[in-house]
Amino acid sequence: MSPIPTTMLVAILVLPGFARAADTVELKKVTWKVGNDTREALVYNPSGTNKPVIFAWHGHGGTSTFAAKKFAFHTLWPEAVVVYPQGLPTPAPQIDPDGKRSGWQKFPGDQDDRDLKLFDAMLKSCVDEYGVDEKRVHSVGHSNGGFFSYLLVAARPGKLAAIAPVAATITPRFQKDLKPLPVLHVAGEKDPLVKFDNQEKTIEFMRKLNGCDAEGKPAGKLCTEYRSKDGPPVVAFIHPGGHEVPDGAAERIVKFLKDVDKK
Repeated sequence: MSPIPTTMLVAILVLPGFARAADTVELKKVTWKVGNDTREALVYNPSGTNKPVIFAWHGHGGTSTFAAKKFAFHTLWPEAVVVYPQGLPTPAPQIDPDGKRSGWQKFPGDQDDRDLKLFDAMLKSCVDEYGVDEKRVHSVGHSNGGFFSYLLVAARPGKLAAIAPVAATITPRFQKDLKPLPVLHVAGEKDPLVKFDNQEKTIEFMRKLNGCDAEGKPAGKLCTEYRSKDGPPVVAFIHPGGHEVPDGAAERIVKFLKDVDKK
């Protein structure tokens, strides 16, 4: 494991039940001072240089620990740096109007861009301290975390190589600021919170933005890939469930991100 800057608070967290070969996978709790807030994330940092990184954002009311257990990218792609950030109390219309539960900003300028600034700080650490390749930066998020992944594309153009939102949509307010990039979107046909029809519109928007073909091709279980002659692809992972990270999604996301890295 590469050393963590002394300006950061570090604690070892072992998640039981996760094993890679015969070893126990260790995540480190790392903190950053962002404005007046002390922000934290669980970080997996393997040895090596020129590594990819996955930022994995939990949903509204979630935790970094739950994201690490649900996605488990550090066990699926052990050569990659993986960062599971922890959100702060964030209002969400209908489900949490008083903002008592953790989440991420939905629009540019929300909460003084605290979460965009967190991303900037974490990415700087990944590049400066962990040996991450700036051309291999990926963002994955569930629900509110998926919304935030789309926001990152708009607000931090050129910083991401690919994204994989789960149970999310693009917020119309910043659609005009989105740039083409590879996308794998996971959507549940029975999602009661983020309606499937709206997620289909988001997939269609990204397909057109990337200049993809209207007709897709099978790309593994539950997946359809829309290819572009001159631009990046869009993969739609459509499952019969609801507002969850379905079985097999994390593995398919890792395959997708690896394929992006090879190009």
